[in-house]
Amino acid sequence: MINSKTVKICNIDDNDIEKMYQLYANYYSGTSKALFLADLQSKDHVIILTDDTQSIQGFSTVKTIEIEFAGEIIRAIFSGDTIVNHTFWGKNDLAQEWLKHAGQIKYMRPSLPLYWFLIVKGHRTYRYLSVFSRQYYPAPGVDTPLRAKRLMDHLSAKMFGEAYDPTKGILCFPDSRGHLQKEWADIPQKDLNLPEVQFFLERNPGYKNGDELVCICELTEENLKPLTKRLFNFHKPPLDE
Repeated sequence: MINSKTVKICNIDDNDIEKMYQLYANYYSGTSKALFLADLQSKDHVIILTDDTQSIQGFSTVKTIEIEFAGEIIRAIFSGDTIVNHTFWGKNDLAQEWLKHAGQIKYMRPSLPLYWFLIVKGHRTYRYLSVFSRQYYPAPGVDTPLRAKRLMDHLSAKMFGEAYDPTKGILCFPDSRGHLQKEWADIPQKDLNLPEVQFFLERNPGYKNGDELVCICELTEENLKPLTKRLFNFHKPPLDE
């Protein structure tokens, strides 16, 4: 059995932070406690998965960004460090809790456009975009609209500066800020021919070194698939921002 919850960063105790780091370090090379803490402290919330003994088995850090873009105010949900113990791969609890959290954010400011701003260094994470939504960018067989490209460029340059290459849509840091260990970075044979996986490998050939593909997805009822839309519309009491 696994449970999910969304917690404010300021409410996480040191013991849980240490457990989260140890889980992350089990799967990622090129990381450090300092890098992990920097990512954590720059976020608003963390989605945490626990098993029936209350041991942490996965998490994803998230931050809500509000900026002016192309003459209007928009919001974006930025996903940071994310990992799930491989024993629980295939379960959707983290994704479901993330969608409920995203729905709360939209519920609080329904008039503002809301986007998922995702940087991806693993094919499994990239495939969530096609599971969640009808349209996302970049995507196989689809030209990225100019507005989406400009938004990705704007957010990436603002957050990552010169590490972002707008010609490739890739973040490439001088030193890795964390990359999957070889055991987990290698793509299973059964997945290699999937269009999304082939596209990810084409667009981000340096993923094993920690390069990240910049992606964007607008979070609207019309753009979400039926199950994800139901979770997105599962409104709890408003978040205390």
